[in-house]
Amino acid sequence: MTPTFNRARSILSGLFLSACIASSALFVAASPATAGDVPTFAVDASWPKQLPNNWIIGQVGGITVDWQGHIWVIHRPRSLTDGEKAATLNPPRAKCCVPAPPVLEFDVNGNLLRSWGGPGDGYQWVGREHGIEVDERGFVWIGGNADDDSAILKFSLDGKYLGQIGKIAARTNSNDTSQLGRPAGIAIDKAANELYVADGYGNRRVIVFDATTLAYKRLWGGTGKTPNDDKQPPYTPTAPEQQQFGNPVHCIKIANDGLVYVCDRSQDRIQVFKKDGTFVKEFFYEKNTLGDGAVFDLALWPDAKQTYLLNADGANNEIRIIRRADGSVAGTFGHNGRNAGQFSLLHVMAVDKKGNVYTGEVEGKRIQKFKPTSGAPK
Repeated sequence: MTPTFNRARSILSGLFLSACIASSALFVAASPATAGDVPTFAVDASWPKQLPNNWIIGQVGGITVDWQGHIWVIHRPRSLTDGEKAATLNPPRAKCCVPAPPVLEFDVNGNLLRSWGGPGDGYQWVGREHGIEVDERGFVWIGGNADDDSAILKFSLDGKYLGQIGKIAARTNSNDTSQLGRPAGIAIDKAANELYVADGYGNRRVIVFDATTLAYKRLWGGTGKTPNDDKQPPYTPTAPEQQQFGNPVHCIKIANDGLVYVCDRSQDRIQVFKKDGTFVKEFFYEKNTLGDGAVFDLALWPDAKQTYLLNADGANNEIRIIRRADGSVAGTFGHNGRNAGQFSLLHVMAVDKKGNVYTGEVEGKRIQKFKPTSGAPK
């Protein structure tokens, strides 16, 4: 072979090898080895179905999914404007609408199953509805965040009053074990039969009670310290992290591995604890967010390992998907707006066992459902 031929063959071989490597790289880049594991979602614009009785809902104060897969909502009928409840005016100003009862139970298809709530015999209803939880024994727990909402109310599934923690009266302080302070969120530890409260808009703590006797068990503040009500400087992204919770302490969730996740909303962080209040770690999100803050609510992804946390961000009006192991963000969905799939002050969120996400808005005064389009729990 001539030297010229050898050089040509060498060049062609190099080009072929380069093409193979490039082709291989393209194949690897396109491979969905890990991307498909991260959940993605699409809004179900047909959910829920139209309410009966000419009803309409107001600001959504809480949402949860019970052991049956039913979706429970607590909203604020008193937040409706005259134009929204025009049928109730005297004389009626229009044919629509009438405020729905504050507690609503839906099935996964959006059918209304049950409704109740409001003032009744033997108890005082909350001044502004905030927070709802339903446990597997068939008890419904309700909070409020008006100035005198210093209680958690306990009801049966059909709305029979069964008891309460605290009372509707002015809050006292963050170390009072008999009175709450505008509680925002509730979680049930089924194994220990304990009720955890994110307390709240007035107090700055987590407090735990026996779920049967309602007796006080323990409490803690930010970073696991004894809570105090000393005035704190305004949240500043560049300042050292504050040791106490800000207001509101807005949500609380308990993972299967015993970790307790708390929304320190105004300080853009999730704090993580053991069940005894020992501080474990914290994660910050959109740390430059001021005002209402970036961490409104949380939900645990229902796979076996509870791989992800979903974080509702009402200031930025999106839901971020967080890897629970290290707090990193795997994805987001949603955007500020009033169309289906968008949010107008996203406030609360829940996830069912199939990975359907349910959301509630304050300014939007609506609930929505998002179905998983990939990464559904297994």
